[in-house]
Amino acid sequence: HRRIHTGEKAFTCADCGKRFIFPSILIRHQLIHSSEKPYTCADCGKSYKSSSSLNTHRRIHSGEKLFPCAECSRSFTQRCRLIEHQLIHSSAKPYSCAECGKSFNRSCNLNIHQRIHTGEKAFTCADCGKSYQSSSALNTHRRIHTGEKPFTCADCGKSFRSSSILIRHHRTHTSEKPFTCADCGKSYKSSSALNTHRRIHTGEKPFTCADCGKSYSFSSSFIHHRLIH
Repeated sequence: HRRIHTGEKAFTCADCGKRFIFPSILIRHQLIHSSEKPYTCADCGKSYKSSSSLNTHRRIHSGEKLFPCAECSRSFTQRCRLIEHQLIHSSAKPYSCAECGKSFNRSCNLNIHQRIHTGEKAFTCADCGKSYQSSSALNTHRRIHTGEKPFTCADCGKSFRSSSILIRHHRTHTSEKPFTCADCGKSYKSSSALNTHRRIHTGEKPFTCADCGKSYSFSSSFIHHRLIH
C-alpha cells in the first residue's frame, strides 16, 4: 500500500520496460505483449485479454446499459459509445476527412464517408452480389429481395422500402418544392426533377439515338424521336 504514497514502481515489464506499483497490474499489462486471451464469454465463446473487457462485452448479452446520456433518454453499454453519442447534442465535429476536409461528429460516419474517396464497397448482397459502401445502404437494397416496406405514409397508407423514398413520396401530398434552380428560380419536389430541368440551361443532351446520332435533353423527346426509325 505504501507504494501508492511513495510512487515506487518495483515491478518492471521485461518486454517494454514499463514499470508498475503492483504485480497484478504488471501481469495484466503483459497480456498486451502476448496473444493470450484467458477471459472467455460463456454466452458466445469470444475471448478477451482482461476481465474488464469481458465484462464490457457481456453487456451485449445482458442488455445492461450503465452509461445514460444526460441530454436525452438513451443509455449505452460502453462509456466510449456514450461519449461518441454526446457529440450529437453539440456542434463539435472532431473527425475530419484527410482527403476533402469534411468533418463529422462520429468516427463511424467519417469511415463511411472515406469510402467515397477509396471506392471501397465492403457490404455485399448475398442474393445478387451487388456491393455497397455502408451496411445501411445494403439493408435498404436487400428489401428489394425480401419485399419488406417498413416506411408507411400517414396520408395514404402506401409503404416504401426506405425513408428517403417515403420523404420524396410525401411531397405529393403537400405543395413543398425544396429543390430550386439557381439559374431561373423554378422549384421542384425532387432532386431528379431539378436535374432534368437544369439541362435546359446547360444544354446537356444525354440521350443519343443509335441510328442517326441525334441527341436529346429529355427521355420523352428521345422516345418520341425513336418512333421515326
